Amino acid sequence: MEPNKPGSNKMPDFKELDDRLIGDAPSKPMLVIKTNLDPKDSTVDNPYYENLGLTDTDKFRNYFEERKE
Repeated sequence: MEPNKPGSNKMPDFKELDDRLIGDAPSKPMLVIKTNLDPKDSTVDNPYYENLGLTDTDKFRNYFEERKE
């Protein structure tokens, strides 16, 4: 009995893909902590935010800031 190989036969093997960059997994665990030294506004000094009118600021802040309920 042949092993079950799902997907199309026309798809290349994952290791043969060369049209994308696949980053290596980190060698050590990572921990991200928010401190009282972080800016209150998540758009300040944030490399993921570009204020070019392309980013919805409200959605961005909802994602990065804590909700105070």
